[in-house]
Amino acid sequence: MEQSASRRPSRSEAKDAAERAKLVPLDPGERPTAVTVGAVAIAVLALLELVAFAAGAKINGKPARLQLVLPFVVGSAYLSYALWRARYWAVVLLQAILAFAVMLFAVLLLIASNLAAVLVSLAAIVAAGTLFWFLVKAMARMQMPESRG
Repeated sequence: MEQSASRRPSRSEAKDAAERAKLVPLDPGERPTAVTVGAVAIAVLALLELVAFAAGAKINGKPARLQLVLPFVVGSAYLSYALWRARYWAVVLLQAILAFAVMLFAVLLLIASNLAAVLVSLAAIVAAGTLFWFLVKAMARMQMPESRG
């Protein structure tokens, strides 16, 4: 036990500590840009789902049913609202969704049979991965105490 208290931090631990020291806590009412982008993106997806349903979109040749569309739209709208209010749990949930999207599109990329499918998969992976990356720092700022004392 005596050794662990006196050991020097590794280079990665020192680098982490230096990055943490640079972080500035959020001001009251402040929302990081990445969280705003996530809120808008989720709201747009919910709206597109509603528009597709109203336009009579078909799934496997059958019309979409309201009881399948409604939970997604309501859940997405609530997630978008929670992100807009900069709720930490909403950012964690969005990151889980983005991680799932990256994995899903990576698998779809493996089975892509034409250039359009490859480009759509790559675009989705890049977009979701980029937003995920920027949300990490936003979450660190959201988690910080208000004062450093």
